[in-house]
Amino acid sequence: MTAHELLTTTRSVRKRLDLQRPVDPALVRECIETALQAPSGSNAQRWHWLVLTDPEVRREVGALYQKSCRAYLDSPNAAGRLYADDPERSRVQARVNDSVAHLADRMGEVPVLVIPCLQLPSETLPEGNQAGLWGSVLPAAWSYMLAARARGLGTAWTTLHLRYEDEVARVLGLPANVRQAALIPTAHYTGDTFKPAPRAPLSEVLHENGW
Repeated sequence: MTAHELLTTTRSVRKRLDLQRPVDPALVRECIETALQAPSGSNAQRWHWLVLTDPEVRREVGALYQKSCRAYLDSPNAAGRLYADDPERSRVQARVNDSVAHLADRMGEVPVLVIPCLQLPSETLPEGNQAGLWGSVLPAAWSYMLAARARGLGTAWTTLHLRYEDEVARVLGLPANVRQAALIPTAHYTGDTFKPAPRAPLSEVLHENGW
């Protein structure tokens, strides 16, 4: 797989995650090893990675995710309610909405759940530069997803569980100064491969030398 193919076909996999096929723990470790090569502010590398495979732990985290997702799907910001005045894009959003709901009802059944975290100097988030803070773990999380794709695994970028971050932290026994960045379900996928997704044209989002 070329770098271009990898970057343009790493999708959020929701309906096509194989919930029955086990995932070799060594594959997940390899993906995280790759992710550790990502940049972090001041090279501090304050990331930590929780890999959830215990059925009961996955069930508890999955239930909290499902609860949060149901509230999201009922909100004005749900994917299916966006771009309602654009028929073509609205159809795409409806499919996304449906796949989000599908995954929410099965999150606890996904063979592996990965939660990248940041360990902070104190229990409270610092004021100011949040981009710099989370920029020290989010590139690594994306690298993990790319590495998984290269190894025949599907993943999805999710953060809805953060509505219940404290409850998830209690389930996992996280210290108060460890904050979660995402929840990445990981599994083999059904079907053969993925293709690039439709995106807004570059001309609509590119600005040169100013807005």
